[in-house]
Amino acid sequence: MRLTVKTNLAMRTLMFCAVNKHRLVRKSEIAKACNASPNHLGHVINLLGQTGFIETLRGRSGGVRLACPPESISVGKVFRIFEANVPFAECFAGAENHCPITAACRMRGSISRAIEAFYATLDEVTLSDLVKENTALEAVLGLTEDA
Repeated sequence: MRLTVKTNLAMRTLMFCAVNKHRLVRKSEIAKACNASPNHLGHVINLLGQTGFIETLRGRSGGVRLACPPESISVGKVFRIFEANVPFAECFAGAENHCPITAACRMRGSISRAIEAFYATLDEVTLSDLVKENTALEAVLGLTEDA
């Protein structure tokens, strides 16, 4: 199993915002700190805003910040939103499924249960769990007050 670039960037963005919770952060700051393409990051920020994880403020003094406390952001929920349209295997691809053994294959049920167990485990993890008292992460992602 491998996460998409967008899911990875979504989590980096949320962690960046949580570490820098006392200020608005700019997309360029996130991109630089997270080694991300500004174009990819723009799509991620847009979806994070649409789904209520962050709020975006436009204009010269604009930026982004968390829209809710880190304790209320479930990693599993973020993953589901960003991974929802990515089928794990061809047999999960709906109309795009051309696997000749789908009707007889018993593996799909096992994979479905494994995927749900994966998400259930991540549902127990919050953004706060990832950033709270994580000085190493703060050293990498933290901005100075005058930045």
